[in-house]
Amino acid sequence: MYIENIKLKNYRNYDSLDISFENKVNVILGENAQGKTNVMESIFVLAMAKSHRTSNDKELIRWDEEYAKIEGRVRKANTSIPLELIISKKGKKAKTNHIEQQRLSQYVGNMNVVMFAPEDLNLVKGNPQVRRRFIDMEIGQVSPVYLHDMSQYQKILQQRNHYLKLLQLRKQTDTTMLDVLTEQFIHYAVKVIERRFHFLTLLQSWAEPIHSGISRNLEMLKIQYKPSIDVSESMELTKMIEVFQEKFVSIRNREIERGVTLIGPHRDDLAFFVNGRDVQTFGSQGQQRTTALSLKLAEIELIHSEIGEYPILLLDDVLSELDDYRQSHLLNTIQGKVQTFVTTTSVEGIDHQTLKEASTFYVTQGSLAKVK
Repeated sequence: MYIENIKLKNYRNYDSLDISFENKVNVILGENAQGKTNVMESIFVLAMAKSHRTSNDKELIRWDEEYAKIEGRVRKANTSIPLELIISKKGKKAKTNHIEQQRLSQYVGNMNVVMFAPEDLNLVKGNPQVRRRFIDMEIGQVSPVYLHDMSQYQKILQQRNHYLKLLQLRKQTDTTMLDVLTEQFIHYAVKVIERRFHFLTLLQSWAEPIHSGISRNLEMLKIQYKPSIDVSESMELTKMIEVFQEKFVSIRNREIERGVTLIGPHRDDLAFFVNGRDVQTFGSQGQQRTTALSLKLAEIELIHSEIGEYPILLLDDVLSELDDYRQSHLLNTIQGKVQTFVTTTSVEGIDHQTLKEASTFYVTQGSLAKVK
């Protein structure tokens, strides 16, 4: 799979842009604050209908404009699919093949991307929210059902938190509504957890040999899902539901006192172990970076195994963050099989055949042109 072209209108610092790309490595050069990352982000947003940099969609709209528009064509197997996303202050409209999609979960998955940016090096040492976002974004690309379940879960979580707040402030005393919301909450929570367990088992199977290769067979990586409640991958859904029900009964008073939902997928985490030691706590910076790189390369292979196509790889200012050995490993892995976008201020010091054969573009003050 590869993106053939992209058109931007009123997106970040781009008034308009219409540019085509080749199915190989595309290097986007330019000084800082000229709009390199904005191009990269626009490809990500076209695929995921959300940004990796901000949760506020209004930031994507050019200053003083009413809307931003991203259009692109993605080539898959023997077909070319036009995609369109309009972001306005009222919300988002997504079209596939010129047909508006009723739900974003029906739209996401038409184009698959893997983003690797400097902040992804925080995947291991950052807060749990970063790791939850990583899981949700990757599963969502290969499972529209998960996106839908996650969206329902978040709505019910919001309603449940709101009702707990009312009980905390004594604006409500009847707990019947809390019981109804708890039942709905559990229904979606177990679906989300089950899918996360399954995804992480697949990710482990790809990440382990990749990590071993990067570490010259000296290290063994293990990924562990850490739910906020005592459930396991081997548990039947009925048993998982039972565990949730019992736990909610035991913590009811505490939740009302706090006015917030204390357990569920929104409080779960991931742990990474190298040779049995927790990388977050005991790993060196090199081990943390190798773990993050292994996860990203594993994502590429996992998506390929699930949908039969390689995703588009977005390397946003990350090559300079990796040492020569990890750079080479990354570039060798993608060579000739993954359409890749690389943003950097300079390719000097990166001596690799892949970049020598790349298409090069130059960004300056919100305009992008191909270097001939």
